[in-house]
Amino acid sequence: MSQVGNGLYASRHYEDALSVQEAELSLRRRLGVSEESILAVQANIAMSYERLGRVEEALCVKRDVYSGRLKLSGKSHEDTLRAANNYAASLLDMERLEEAKSLLRKTIPVVRRVLGEGHRLTLKMRRIYAAALCEDPAATLDDLREAVTMLVETARTTQRVMGGTHPLTAGIEENLRDARAALRARETPPRSA
Repeated sequence: MSQVGNGLYASRHYEDALSVQEAELSLRRRLGVSEESILAVQANIAMSYERLGRVEEALCVKRDVYSGRLKLSGKSHEDTLRAANNYAASLLDMERLEEAKSLLRKTIPVVRRVLGEGHRLTLKMRRIYAAALCEDPAATLDDLREAVTMLVETARTTQRVMGGTHPLTAGIEENLRDARAALRARETPPRSA
């Protein structure tokens, strides 16, 4: 059943994929399979919801997956960290910036310790955190400076680890340009006429 749902998703038949995934989840729950297995199906359902524009539902499922992973495996497990990243990315997309920042303040030190500075997940979390800082309308100059500093470090690491042509490198460099522009705009006093 999993393969059918994944195949439909890969073929961009998201409604059909969601139907199969929901049936699979129901079946797995009735059969009493492992929580690990149920969380994997829920993560797939969240992706289908997202593709269908059902972002609130996707966010709720991602929160549940993160919470479930936390209980099942603890905060230092790679699956938990991946679920935290997915949840934080959705929070950012929905402009729930305080929640995203709060989650990432707790998670980034863990991902750095467990997976290392150059791991893709560490780099992505740092990127999301910096974006949340920059996109916050209440961001202070210190917030913007923190975002720029973090993105400079992250861009350097991504360039070294993944190379200059990797999409993550390009995305982080674009975020860095935007963060620097936001910082310059805030630091430069308006000119009077």
